[in-house]
Amino acid sequence: MPAFNRSAAVLSGCILAATLALTLLAGCSSTSKTQAAGAVTALIHIELTNDGCKASPAQVPAGPAKFSVRNNGGSAVSEAELVSGTKILGEKEGLTPGLTGTFSLDLAPGDYETYCPHAKTERSPFKVTGTASSARTAATGAAAALASTGEQYRQYVQGKAETLIASTTVFVSAVKAGDVVKAKSLYAAARAPYETIEPVAESFGDLDPDIDARDGDVPAAQWRGYHRIEKQLWVMGNTMGMAPVADQLLSDVNTLASKIKSTSFQPAELANGATELLNEVAKSKLTGEEERYSRTDISDIDANVEGSQAAFDLLAPAMKILDAGLTSQIQAKFSDLRTIMQKYSSGNGTYKPYTDLSDAHVKELSTAVNALAEPLSRVAEQIVAIN
Repeated sequence: MPAFNRSAAVLSGCILAATLALTLLAGCSSTSKTQAAGAVTALIHIELTNDGCKASPAQVPAGPAKFSVRNNGGSAVSEAELVSGTKILGEKEGLTPGLTGTFSLDLAPGDYETYCPHAKTERSPFKVTGTASSARTAATGAAAALASTGEQYRQYVQGKAETLIASTTVFVSAVKAGDVVKAKSLYAAARAPYETIEPVAESFGDLDPDIDARDGDVPAAQWRGYHRIEKQLWVMGNTMGMAPVADQLLSDVNTLASKIKSTSFQPAELANGATELLNEVAKSKLTGEEERYSRTDISDIDANVEGSQAAFDLLAPAMKILDAGLTSQIQAKFSDLRTIMQKYSSGNGTYKPYTDLSDAHVKELSTAVNALAEPLSRVAEQIVAIN
């Protein structure tokens, strides 16, 4: 569709600018250790190639760690993840050959893997030794401010998951009743809670593609979820054959909510998730690729930004102690982006269709998103250094 090409062209320069900023951040340390906030942070390099994504070093002591990921000519791969079992703890996506990105975590002792989908060897071992370091700076004001953030965020995510069940239940009922007009009117609102917590869903392996895969993301026989129904509603103009898809969607959403109840979060995951939500905006929402049939992409953008800000707001008290200037900058950039988003509001929590955006509109949004993503990407490293 022409809209996709138009937006991709407008975005290319903006995304490149953001990528260069992340590359500069990753290049600030050339040794295996870097000093931050009085704590020693391990620096781990991951090179993405078509053969795999081994970490160097492949073993580090427990504590704060920064992962610098570079795609060294891997045409078949574009992301690297650190996983524990089936849970994704940290990741960097969208790295085409030559690009670099970072993520930071406070690592507990244990056996992990680096994972790069579609490489010849997708998984490589990564080990963390020693003892947990959570008490290392427990007396500091910033660490104390972070003490409850993981549980607060779990409660936020659980609340969004419960809202997601409710909104999806109503949407599914309309689909099963064959009410195309009503199902279309409910579609964006049904998905919005999911978009606020998307990185959490992505951490549970196949749940994200089961719920949110787009046309072509998975084999046709395996395609289900919101976007499968979206295509039927807007392209076919009916709900034929969608009853079992709708039932499975509601089941998957309930599974997600169930998993969240027993999930814990470390503060660095909040910081990484806040950044990843903005990456989602740049990567698939502002290009018009996410809602390619319903054109409700701006609603998704609003939800991504809401989720990003909610995560950062929980970290803000600690960040004010660590870096008041950076905290004020991020808060101002969130406010700027929110102001721009209001231009596209239709009222009552709804937004204009993506097709109403001109090239200038897309560029304005892209610039605001990138202006926020760059300082926000610096938060995780500071958090893990003191937590």
